[in-house]
This record gives sequence, C-alpha cells and structure tokens, in this order.
Amino acid sequence: MHREKRSREFYILAIFFALFVLFLYGPMSAILILAFQGPNGGLTFPLNGVSVHWFVNLFEKQAVGDFGGSFRRSLFLGLMVMVVTVLVSLLAGLAFRRKFIGATPLFYLSVASLVVPSIIISLGIGVLFSQLGLQPAWYSSGFGAHLTWTLPFGVLIMFAVFNRFSPAYEEAARDLGASSWQTFYHVVLPMIAPSLVGVGLFGFSLSYDEFARTLMTSGTYNTLPLEIYGMTTNVTTPVLYALGAVTTFFSFLVISVTIGSIMLINRRRMRA
Repeated sequence: MHREKRSREFYILAIFFALFVLFLYGPMSAILILAFQGPNGGLTFPLNGVSVHWFVNLFEKQAVGDFGGSFRRSLFLGLMVMVVTVLVSLLAGLAFRRKFIGATPLFYLSVASLVVPSIIISLGIGVLFSQLGLQPAWYSSGFGAHLTWTLPFGVLIMFAVFNRFSPAYEEAARDLGASSWQTFYHVVLPMIAPSLVGVGLFGFSLSYDEFARTLMTSGTYNTLPLEIYGMTTNVTTPVLYALGAVTTFFSFLVISVTIGSIMLINRRRMRA
C-alpha cells in the first residue's frame, strides 16, 4: 500500500514537471522550429519548406534593425559588467568579513536597488545624466544602470560564500609563514574560484538580457534586448525567429562554458 502511494506521488510529480518543462520551453521550441522556415515562409505554422535562409539573411544588411551592432554592444557591455561585478563583489566580501563601522547600513544600501522597480532606476539615471548635461550611452549610463542590478546579486553570493568559509585555512597558511597576499592568492582564491565564476555568469547574463534598466540609459544605440523589442514591431519575416534562435544558442553556450570552467577548477583543486 505504501509503495503504491509513493508510485502515485512519483507519477504526479513527473506529470507536473513535464508540464512545467513544456510551459517553459514550448514557446522557445516553436521559435527554433519557425526559424528554419523556407524562403517563402511566414511567421506562423505550417512550415513552408525547410532551410537556413533566414539565418543567412540575419547577417545581411537589414532594412530594419542592426543585429550585428546591437549584439556587439550587449556583448561588450556584459563583459564590462561581469568584470566589475566580480571584482567589487570579491572586495566587498573580503571587507565585510572585517565587521567595519557602518557595515549594516552599507549592506542594505547595496541591495536597495533590488527593491526599487527597474524602470524607475533607469528613468532616474537618464534624468540625472540629462540634468548634468551628459549624453546617455550604453557604455556610461547603461553600464551604471546594469551595475545597480548585478552588484547586489554578486555581493549577496560572496556573503554566503564567506559566511561558510572557515578561517582555519588562512590561520594554517599564516602559521606556515605565508604573507597576507600569499594566503589570499594560494589559499583563499582557489577555494572561492568556482563561486567567482558563478558571480561572473550572473553579472554577464543579467546584463546581456536586461531591458528595463537599459531603456532610458542606452542613448542613441540600442543593446540587443532593445533591438529585438524594436524588431518585433517592424519585422514581419522569420528572421526575427532566427535572431531568437541565435541568441538562445549563445546563452546556452555561455552557460556551458561557465559550467565547464567550474568543473575544471574543482578537478584541479581536488588533484592539488
């Protein structure tokens, strides 16, 4: 009787999980399939032939939209945000271990932007730049707006990492004559390296697909999310689906590289 009950629960959970996966990836699957429409295909089913015509067309000059330029801007912006997020989060994690004066107010201030609606932050930064007589741009005001989104996540992750980091390893290194820098470089950094890779992934991915905080701060040139939004109102060919397929593949590629890096770091640490 007990085994039958567990079996019933298993099937219920399996059905629920299958529905969840279908709800999550169903629309994405439709986009991936429609991206392979024939040259005369439209935006809806059924497929009118199968080809890679729209993928080729995507990298040609478009009457509406600038996929190449917007992708490069989002890529560079994501890399900039990733580097700064990792560095600042690491330094913040090390600093907060010292329990300095004003640590608590500073902590709540650093995560306050998670509570404020993203569009309000975007509007505020855009207005501030206008009042200062500065031209908003993706590499200046957009960069700052993205950091208000990624830094709190990075700081919270590093707090969690250092809260369960035993100081015994550092004490042992100092007892063996290591300096503070040597202790950090040879002991602390290798142990927290997988977490730093995770923070970098958070920083890049959150910046790469951020829309609301970029809306009022990107200036003249769009990032990829803004370009895709603009194309949805103007493009009437499956090239839009090809763009969605390419950007999805790129996102999975970044995640795969990150997971591979973490596994490689853990393997080297275990061998050491």
